[in-house]
Amino acid sequence: MRSRVETAFRLAAAFAAAVFLFAYAPAARADALDDARASGLVGERLDGYLGLVDPNAPAAVKTLVEDVNKKRAHHYETIAKKEGTNATAVAALAGVKLVERAPAGQFVMDASGTWKKK
Repeated sequence: MRSRVETAFRLAAAFAAAVFLFAYAPAARADALDDARASGLVGERLDGYLGLVDPNAPAAVKTLVEDVNKKRAHHYETIAKKEGTNATAVAALAGVKLVERAPAGQFVMDASGTWKKK
């Protein structure tokens, strides 16, 4: 049987681990996304989603793109419901802004569906 001190210690350790994961996991993902963009593996599309510039990108990059796109889709849907419009319109507006804000040297997809380096 565990003592109260041991139980409290385990709970504190679990809480600290959860705080660490929630605090640093998004930052780690953002760093990975920045690295993938800088490496020319992914880029912004006009439809508001990330795209794979290099179809032979590592599996981890493909998973990252899928994860980011799922989160974006959810965010676009939330905004669309709030504003009384559809998610496609919200995503398209976001896509234009994301492409415009992409820094020089990163890839963006143009209206013809071609990747261009900014």
